[in-house]
Amino acid sequence: MKTLSTPEAFAPGYRLDKGIHDEMLDETSRVRPHWAHLMQALQQLGPREVGQRHQEALKLLRENGVTYNVYGDPDGINRPWQLDPIPLLVSGDEWFDIEAGLLQRAELLNLILADLYGPRQLIKKNLLPLELIYNHGGFLRVCDQVRLPGQHQLVLCAADLARGPDKKMWVLGDRTQAPSGAGYALENRLAMSRVLPSLFRDTHVHRLARFFQSLRAGLNAIAPGDADTPRVVVLTPGPLNETFFEHAYLASYLGYPLVQGDDLTIRDGYVWLKSLVGLQRVDVILRRVDDNYCDPLELREDSRLGVPGLLEVVRRGNVAIANPLGSGVLENPGIMPFLPGIAKYFLGQTLKLNSIATWWCGQARELNYVLANLERLVIKPIYRKPGEHSVFGHQLSRAQLADWRARIKARPALYVGQEYESFSTVPALVTGGYEPRQTLLRCFMVARADGYTLMPGGLSRSAPQYGNMMISNQTGGISKDTWVVATEPQHPAIPAKRGNSLTGHGNALPSRAADNIFWVGRNAERAEGGVRLLRATIKKLFSNPDRDSPDYQLSLETLLRCVTSMTGTYPGFFAEDNENLLQAPEAELLAVVADESRAGSLANTVNRMTQSGYAVRDLWSSDTWRVIDEIEEQVSEARRLGKTGLWSMQEQMDQLITTLSAFSGLVMESMTRGNGWLFLDIGRRLERGLQLVSVLRTAFAMPQSEAAETRLIESLLDTSDNLICYRQHYRSNLELASFLELLLMDPNNPRSLAYQIARLQEHVGKLPREPSTRRISAEERLLLEASCILNIANIEDLLSVSETGIREALDQQLSKIYALLAALSDTLTANYFRHGDAPQSLS
Repeated sequence: MKTLSTPEAFAPGYRLDKGIHDEMLDETSRVRPHWAHLMQALQQLGPREVGQRHQEALKLLRENGVTYNVYGDPDGINRPWQLDPIPLLVSGDEWFDIEAGLLQRAELLNLILADLYGPRQLIKKNLLPLELIYNHGGFLRVCDQVRLPGQHQLVLCAADLARGPDKKMWVLGDRTQAPSGAGYALENRLAMSRVLPSLFRDTHVHRLARFFQSLRAGLNAIAPGDADTPRVVVLTPGPLNETFFEHAYLASYLGYPLVQGDDLTIRDGYVWLKSLVGLQRVDVILRRVDDNYCDPLELREDSRLGVPGLLEVVRRGNVAIANPLGSGVLENPGIMPFLPGIAKYFLGQTLKLNSIATWWCGQARELNYVLANLERLVIKPIYRKPGEHSVFGHQLSRAQLADWRARIKARPALYVGQEYESFSTVPALVTGGYEPRQTLLRCFMVARADGYTLMPGGLSRSAPQYGNMMISNQTGGISKDTWVVATEPQHPAIPAKRGNSLTGHGNALPSRAADNIFWVGRNAERAEGGVRLLRATIKKLFSNPDRDSPDYQLSLETLLRCVTSMTGTYPGFFAEDNENLLQAPEAELLAVVADESRAGSLANTVNRMTQSGYAVRDLWSSDTWRVIDEIEEQVSEARRLGKTGLWSMQEQMDQLITTLSAFSGLVMESMTRGNGWLFLDIGRRLERGLQLVSVLRTAFAMPQSEAAETRLIESLLDTSDNLICYRQHYRSNLELASFLELLLMDPNNPRSLAYQIARLQEHVGKLPREPSTRRISAEERLLLEASCILNIANIEDLLSVSETGIREALDQQLSKIYALLAALSDTLTANYFRHGDAPQSLS
């Protein structure tokens, strides 16, 4: 393809400082050949159309729940992932050289890791200084002589690359402990191929799927020898971790259970997954928990993220961990200046891919050089603790430079100085057009039986502002897709065989996951019931109110109390001094909708629902998560509209009910009828039953005038979506006897209490149990008692008013059923969700 001049219409403001290398433009400011097709296509689309495609990509990422948590940032929890629509392009010829260099580097790091926890010849032969290794917090002495089966100890690794002063790619650092970013790279690729499909296809971009097939094969290869069909799990620190989305995404994509430390236990020298069907042996752990936190008995004793006793199981060879514990020592930047000598020792080769110039201060000559040139270097600790960042010498004041010199002199072995280079730039979409931004590329490698394979692309990150060299997600870096341009079209990868599918591990649902799914169901139903009742209340309050009628006022006050009892936002309209509140209920109703800090409010309930849903992100389809995201957005919109008053929120509530119903419909029609679905629907049915009992007791235990109860019946039929059903069944005026029969005893009405109890009995009967147990379970006993109370109830008795002036039979029987359903929730928690405290060190 011919070389093109940069069209002024494309990027009139695209200007570079002297000496800055640009990936798109050559030294004569002409477009490099492998960028030409992309630039022509972007010019034809125009900045406005590219901006619209960009918004579509961001919307797609947000709807898919792609997030990145920023520590210490109030807005950082579940922050939407940022993607620049202009990819980083790498030519096929250059990628060939990069691939050769990175594969060599992976083999070299693997040999170093095996040596450091084995014979330690590198230290004995002075190829690596003892102080450099033993002063690094990632070198774990308790892992000495611990090996994975096979020749590859380093299963996964990543390298951060940038353009060096010789215009070639240089390695800035290695990631070997729990490399992150591969899942984000895949999600970026999916988003880009959706919003720019023809451009992606015509550019002949290398595909990523083969890398993840190799990852599956690599994890299977390190399983203990007696595992015919290895069970692999992904170990995550939990939903608050910065890259939790990626943990869940990879677990879902690879088909592995996502677990936390408390989901695993050690028994008889093996690791077991605590699932609903009992203990399931684990063969391989793909960990995303840092080394020191994985075993509180032998490593960090204050860790609550790991599995006590895990390291001993590894020593026995009964479980494999990728990457093995202790691999974090390879992230030591002080190792980089010694790699050329180690490469000659182990491989008899020179390094094909250079590292950035690095001086370890533990050597006298290097220390003197760093101290003399501190203002021109980048200072890094050899072991970076959370919250620590690189220090750029040219940004320091004289006093700060003096302080750093003193700090380095005091403990020279703990620091390195690195050459400061201005990274190459890549076009980025900004307001009004395109501008250059400094960019880094992270590449990923995985071990197979025959060697390492490299992801053809990677995760690129660009600076938010031109000239910013601190490029990371924690400091506001923006991701890019990375396109390795082939000379001919790439064929889709053929899915790799996953072993014997008939002996899969799909039933191994962790009990923690079941707990979260159960509460997703409960909170989804709690939100829908609350919205329906709030909508009916607002309609009664504003649509043709008959304020002069005492029957209207009585029914309205009762409906307001129903809002409090259903949502649990006590004292609410039950407060002792509630007269003024009942006369002017708008402020309280707004709080029930929008006050996120108030337990039981709509905003609080939806927040709890999404938190529980996010904790089991790997179990939801993209469509389901898109609906969850829409629910969250609509509640936020309702909160915003609430500032102008209740009346303006009605349309938003209609939309919210529709979206909540869509969520219920998706899980009913699309979710596999396994244990996860059972607990989700148990949660929904249990919550619907509790809500219905609360409302009926509040509304009708205390008798009112017939006219007031008729008004109340109409509002509650509207709330339960049963108004049409009532008219079809009874074809009569609204009366309490028929209403109670429909809402309590009709087994065919999906909103009735009888229907909820019947479904709960059906579901509980399918829950996992010990096969030797013949007696009915505690859950079945509770539901049988509730069913009997309901079945023997007589409508006439329920309607009768006692001498105390209340409907005692109705109140007492509903109270008993409520207590039984609440006990059912507690029993399920105790038998299926309860997590015993993990053993901890007493020191």
